[in-house]
Amino acid sequence: MKHASAGTGIDLPPVLDGWVGEQRWFAGKAHSPVLQSIGQWDLPTDEVGVRIACHLVLDTASRFSTLYQLPLTERTEPLPDSSALIAQTTGSDGHPGFVYDAPHDPAYAAALLRFIATGASMTSVDPVGVTARGELLRAGGVADDLTRQQVTASRVLTGEQSNTSIIVDVADAAGRPGRPVICKVFRVIAAGANPDVSVQSALAGAGSRFVPEPIGAVSGEWTSPLTGARHSGHLVFSQEFLPGVEDAWRVALRAAEHGDDFSGPAHALGVATAAVHRDLDRAFPTVASSPSVVENLCSTMRERYRLAAREIPELAAHSEAVEAVFARAQAASWPHLQRIHGDYHLGQVLDVPGRGWVLIDFEGEPLRPLAERSLPDIPLRDVAGMLRSFDYVGATIAMRAPAAGPAATDWAMDARAAFLRGYHEDGGGAPDGSAGTSLAGQEHLLAAFELDKAVYESVYEVRNRPSWLPIPLRAVRRLAQDAPVGSGRATA
Repeated sequence: MKHASAGTGIDLPPVLDGWVGEQRWFAGKAHSPVLQSIGQWDLPTDEVGVRIACHLVLDTASRFSTLYQLPLTERTEPLPDSSALIAQTTGSDGHPGFVYDAPHDPAYAAALLRFIATGASMTSVDPVGVTARGELLRAGGVADDLTRQQVTASRVLTGEQSNTSIIVDVADAAGRPGRPVICKVFRVIAAGANPDVSVQSALAGAGSRFVPEPIGAVSGEWTSPLTGARHSGHLVFSQEFLPGVEDAWRVALRAAEHGDDFSGPAHALGVATAAVHRDLDRAFPTVASSPSVVENLCSTMRERYRLAAREIPELAAHSEAVEAVFARAQAASWPHLQRIHGDYHLGQVLDVPGRGWVLIDFEGEPLRPLAERSLPDIPLRDVAGMLRSFDYVGATIAMRAPAAGPAATDWAMDARAAFLRGYHEDGGGAPDGSAGTSLAGQEHLLAAFELDKAVYESVYEVRNRPSWLPIPLRAVRRLAQDAPVGSGRATA
């Protein structure tokens, strides 16, 4: 393992507060950030005229004391593309410097991948400052190839809300292209293992074919300026990149728009989801669904509905029916809690030619604290999330072309039923004799979790896309009025 000491670093430019406040990954939309660096580590690069430093900065204006990662590059000559330029500075020698958001700088991508592939580590000059260590997570495959390859190009993936992902193209010494890599730079940093790293690595280790191959990670250590305690957590995660693929949302939306039957793909997605849930059940500790655990989960759903109904009057009209759904769920027989995806919908699944469905982004809901996202939960929360996603496909088509509404609704209901059949049928035959992912006897639970998800969606839509509010409101009305009253066979 290679070690090096941090150099002089890069000072935070005065305009950084304003720049961070405009980024999509900035979590404090209701206030302007006031940033304080708690330390930085230099990322070695061979490129002349370039320095790379990775800051951890505390937003002192946030009541949550949010910690962000800000990788910066400073160049003596500007990049051709100025879109990622944060500030232009003047050094002590009077020469200009150009400070960039590092993920958009090719020098950073190359240095980062080399740091991971060689298992390097950096220690800061300050012994209680920030340190970082690269590591390969798996032997063989893409990971081994990286040690013999060079970066040829990089580009930032657009559209992300909470992280910054860099697609990196590589080639060997003869110029033959290798398998591309994607490096996810976590922007909001918290102590503890990031679920995207730990969960996906565990699934790959279990032999799952339904996740991308993990490659490596960068983990960091820092000292909390609030408590003085030393913390550690993940800063970067790299995995194989699957080029030329679409996510399941686009695939499903196109099928619904053309009226194509989606039962086969939806059934296969149900099978894939069940397989991933079984692997997670084996790979991580589980928690028994004691009466207190059930009470806490149901209380959370009731409180979410109560707060939502105060904000959205239409929800309040269903209070008695909603309470009946939650009461039936609380009285039902609950499976044990286990690790789940946590933010599961069609946008979190890729359609890979010759391979089928591949699940991605196991971080969970990004707005929830990291400690909560790592807790065992009910797999039905993932199932409910996917059912709501199919519902949104049909509703989106209906919004675009109202005349197609009835057909789009039928399409969504058929896709939902096929997904549930795939999940239930595959889950009933777990090879190790466990309960698997059978839905038998869990109808009341599934109705409650889907209702809870629709309530969450209602709050999101009224705050961000008011014209979309009728979509989750219809779901709340349907689930409240049509939820199963007696026991019976699994919905399929």
